[in-house]
Amino acid sequence: MSVKAKYQPVLDLGEQLGIKDGNVSVEGDILKVKGMAKTQYEKNIIWDKIKEIGGEHPSDIKANITVEDESVYHRHIVKSGESLSKIAKHYYGDPMKYKQIFSANTNILSNPDVIHPEQVLVIPNL
Repeated sequence: MSVKAKYQPVLDLGEQLGIKDGNVSVEGDILKVKGMAKTQYEKNIIWDKIKEIGGEHPSDIKANITVEDESVYHRHIVKSGESLSKIAKHYYGDPMKYKQIFSANTNILSNPDVIHPEQVLVIPNL
């Protein structure tokens, strides 16, 4: 299996996420991947996929993924049935961090218990 075929799920994920300025090349047995993610969260998703395929310290891929918007961890579009605590658990692994999300969004939220589908929430860097 070629190194490009091995990491095809990473390349597919990059395409799904809309990674900008993507560039993929193969030099010998090393896949070189370059691009720009919208947020740190998306960059982390790419790296998680790389590690899932190649292990914690893969030697057959070199990835240079930069982040377009470093002012936030991510921007989340609220879906029906979500709450700030559910969103906090998803991004931070801790539902109690909903307070940080609420604080970062007081320009559009007045109550942490009231969010609406399609609202775009800032998920702050912690």
